[in-house]
Amino acid sequence: MKLTKHGHACVRLEKDGATLIIDPGGLTEESALDGADAVLITHEHFDHLDARRLAALGPGVPVYTCAPVAEQLAGLAAPVHVVGDGDAFTAAGFEVGVLGREHARIAFDVPVVQNIGFLVDGEVFHPGDAFTVPDRPVGTLLTPTSGPWMKAADMVDYLREVAPARAYSIHDGLWNEVGLKLVDGTLARRGEAQHADFRRLATGETVELPG
Repeated sequence: MKLTKHGHACVRLEKDGATLIIDPGGLTEESALDGADAVLITHEHFDHLDARRLAALGPGVPVYTCAPVAEQLAGLAAPVHVVGDGDAFTAAGFEVGVLGREHARIAFDVPVVQNIGFLVDGEVFHPGDAFTVPDRPVGTLLTPTSGPWMKAADMVDYLREVAPARAYSIHDGLWNEVGLKLVDGTLARRGEAQHADFRRLATGETVELPG
């Protein structure tokens, strides 16, 4: 399986000629949906969901997401499937498990929205905007590294608790060059401490994963 990092929180997974896209939002390049066979959306925030772009999908490209996002996508040509914590389904040949229910808290007076994470082929976990810890081992964790709902210590604690063999930065579109260097350093130190491959992928960079 190949994983390609797109802008901010979006990734592309490819295997056996099929392409699965997760969270192509407003901070992601326009080409991120090219060739998509199925799309997963974790939650409703603009940096994960771009309804305008999804409107261009044809009826052969299903979208899987939580109920609030599905409501926003009513009328889409593409079929939209509502999924939630504990569900499992097959999308474009990928086996997907759904984990998690809520977005991490931003502030006491900001409503908490629904947020679901996706475990793909038992290997890659995309948590969306949350620190959901899967109830099973995870080979590759897509770890958030910036946002109004987190600090660096949260990332470190999350990496320690999930303890993946590999972790790659997502939700990093808010950083400037200085911030990205801080992310690089933190991931490198944690990876060394945990004897694992933790790093940031550049936009467009691809890695090969097991499975």
